[in-house]
Amino acid sequence: MKQATQDEMIRRSLKQTEKSLALVVNGMSRTVLATADTPLLYVLRDELHLRGPRFGCGLAQCGSCTVHLDGQPIRSCVTPAAAVVGHKITTLEGLAASYKGSKVDAATGLNLHPVQQAWIDEQVPQCGFCQNGWMMYTAYLLEQKKNPSDAEIHAALDGLKCRCGTQFQIMNAVRRAAKAMG
Repeated sequence: MKQATQDEMIRRSLKQTEKSLALVVNGMSRTVLATADTPLLYVLRDELHLRGPRFGCGLAQCGSCTVHLDGQPIRSCVTPAAAVVGHKITTLEGLAASYKGSKVDAATGLNLHPVQQAWIDEQVPQCGFCQNGWMMYTAYLLEQKKNPSDAEIHAALDGLKCRCGTQFQIMNAVRRAAKAMG
């Protein structure tokens, strides 16, 4: 799937008409009206009102916009919406439902993925803006490898940006989630 720059997408979008796009988001069939190359991030946030994925850079460099496409992490800020038709999209809001071992949190009554629970337990976020990407990549990592080493965790999360400096808490949360999913 070729990714276009933000300027290229804007120029092409100005020339395109909107089309009905059938998407599967968090296990639900959804139909949206968008140009073919509207970034998936905009569709998720503006049309479907999902707030997990965030706009951080628009260039696929920070990871704040990460979602899972058929179980694989992708940067939704540079992925055209039409490119994901026929695929399963999972956002942070649907992460718990995608994991068979998710449990309801006693304090909140929410159904949380072990990664989300670990983030809460370790009090990871300061501002919280980038945490979507970290959690989505961590969930993917732990689906692939049950007990990753610190080096494997660093490699899997390389390329994600956190300007608040929560990397120490993130590492603790990844280890906690790995143990919970173990």
